[in-house]
Amino acid sequence: MSNEDLNITDNEFLRQFETRINDELAVIEYSQQERKIFLTKLRMPDDTEDRREDFIKAVLAEIKERNISVVPTSPEIAGFIRKNRRKYKDLLPVGINI
Repeated sequence: MSNEDLNITDNEFLRQFETRINDELAVIEYSQQERKIFLTKLRMPDDTEDRREDFIKAVLAEIKERNISVVPTSPEIAGFIRKNRRKYKDLLPVGINI
């Protein structure tokens, strides 16, 4: 299963991106200000940890389509972007280093 297989939903009411993995809900909470989205918390069910990177990639692809900047305040998401800096550096606002 790749990140293309994940159906990402933006639950604007709860301010979180959601997907179901093995019938369990995985969530990335966010807050949005102007042209920036702050990814604040990642919640994954224990038995879906192997899909963590797929979920993050899918959410970042969704954000990229919206043409807005990402400020990852969640340690897990910041670590993922740091590890994949070349691919995602264009999503970071000017002056933000991870």
